[in-house]
Amino acid sequence: MSDRRLRVLVVNGPNLDLLGTREPAIYGRETLEEINAGIADRAAELDLDVDFFQSNHEGALIDRLHRRDFDASIVNAGGLTHTSVSLRDALLGIERPFVEVHLSDPATREPFRRVNFLEDIAVARFVGMKAAGYHRALEELARRWAAGEIAPRALAIDGAEGPSAPREAPHARA
Repeated sequence: MSDRRLRVLVVNGPNLDLLGTREPAIYGRETLEEINAGIADRAAELDLDVDFFQSNHEGALIDRLHRRDFDASIVNAGGLTHTSVSLRDALLGIERPFVEVHLSDPATREPFRRVNFLEDIAVARFVGMKAAGYHRALEELARRWAAGEIAPRALAIDGAEGPSAPREAPHARA
């Protein structure tokens, strides 16, 4: 295992920017900013680096994942979970493990939410736990990192992946 910290990207999809006001009976009253602050605190306790990205646009989520400047991710794709083959393909193509998180349990909701294009490729899933699901996801990734189950894969400043990876063009950070 590398002596550096695990780099985790937390990706939140469409409409999650409305948390706190959007259907609070289903999603809770915490805002995305409050949830992210809690994730950042837990990541610090676990000695992990964490970055956040939210977009209502499928292509923006895919572009962010393509940067591959992280070792693993936590993905709450929102409604794209049930519709996006492109997001699935991106998650497979970047070759980084991810944990799927949903604030509610989609399987207990409308029938169309039972379709899930991500669950069979996620290394773990935490659903119906509201913000605590993100914390469990961080803990799962930290456990896998400590056990050597996650390879250091984040793109380095020079554009190389890991200690002896092939060279790639560097990716700019937004």
